[in-house]
Amino acid sequence: MSAERPAPLEAIAFSGIAGWADDDHGRAFAAFRRSCARIVRSAGARAKGGGSARRPHPLAKVCKAALALGDRLESGAARKFFETHFTPHRYAAKSASGFVTGYFEPELKGARTRSKRYSVPVYRAPKDLVQLFPDAERARRNHEMTAGRKTAQGVVPYFDRREIEQGALRGRGLEILYLESWADAFYMHVQGSGRVTLARGGSVRLAFAAKNGHSYTAIGRALIERGAVARDEMSMAAVRGWLDANPNEARELMWKNRSYIFFRELPKDEAALGPVGAQGVALTPRRSLAVDTSVHALGTPVWVSAPKLDLHGQSSFNQLMIAQDAGSAIKGAQRGDIFFGSGKKAGAIAGATRHAAEFVILLTRAGSPH
Repeated sequence: MSAERPAPLEAIAFSGIAGWADDDHGRAFAAFRRSCARIVRSAGARAKGGGSARRPHPLAKVCKAALALGDRLESGAARKFFETHFTPHRYAAKSASGFVTGYFEPELKGARTRSKRYSVPVYRAPKDLVQLFPDAERARRNHEMTAGRKTAQGVVPYFDRREIEQGALRGRGLEILYLESWADAFYMHVQGSGRVTLARGGSVRLAFAAKNGHSYTAIGRALIERGAVARDEMSMAAVRGWLDANPNEARELMWKNRSYIFFRELPKDEAALGPVGAQGVALTPRRSLAVDTSVHALGTPVWVSAPKLDLHGQSSFNQLMIAQDAGSAIKGAQRGDIFFGSGKKAGAIAGATRHAAEFVILLTRAGSPH
């Protein structure tokens, strides 16, 4: 976990970043601008509420400059913007190497009312759920209880996955909709969002709302330990294949992950933009990155270089990304989760992404290393 101090950062030149000149900086700028709109809006709300004395967001000034430039910039102009306002920093050579995985937005089938086919509930956050730490600390404290249940006697651990799926929240009116299978629900929990096509027409987008506070456990590791899946064959597709092929054992395996996610339904105007990440902005495929928010501020531009990540015949992955999301499994300064988009194709790419990577953090010229 990232309780350790991040390795020291060393300033480098943009010319020292392999592939920098070849990237489409315009796409990165568009994603960055979405983050900026949120950052500037939040700063304004704090000022109106008397919170102007709080430490400003490190990107606040740069974001105002970005928003003044309009919705889109061609790649050359966007590159100039980043080079003008930021200095790239690389982690010290002796530090541990980085690692990237991928995630996506599942596309599922569901219904508003419970039936024999659609019987697995998706819950909104219950009122007795209390968060014990700020969202930014959730990843760093993954091995601690991060939320609990408020009772007359005080705060106690919240119901875990097994207890909730066995009916601990039944009858409270928390159901948003129902899915076809427990495996579908589990995968939406792991990804943190989902798009659900409804049986009676239309679709809804669900976004992360809260977590029950229990630590996340990767069930793929349990399958490797059992010898059910070889280590070098492990992927999201391999786990899903095992769950579908072993329905009688699947529930017990999924219950090993005591963490449980509650969702919120996005309003139609937000839903049209795409799935929403931890920063509260719509995610951009292959430009949005989930990070450890105890180390990196959301909105930070991060250059990701993964030499062995081959997409569409490219020999390596070299792109400027924006830190716009977080995740329980994303712990450490050089750990990232690339958002690949929605649906099965994106899921296949995300599931196969487990690669060594190098991270270059873009800090504002007025900023200082972590």
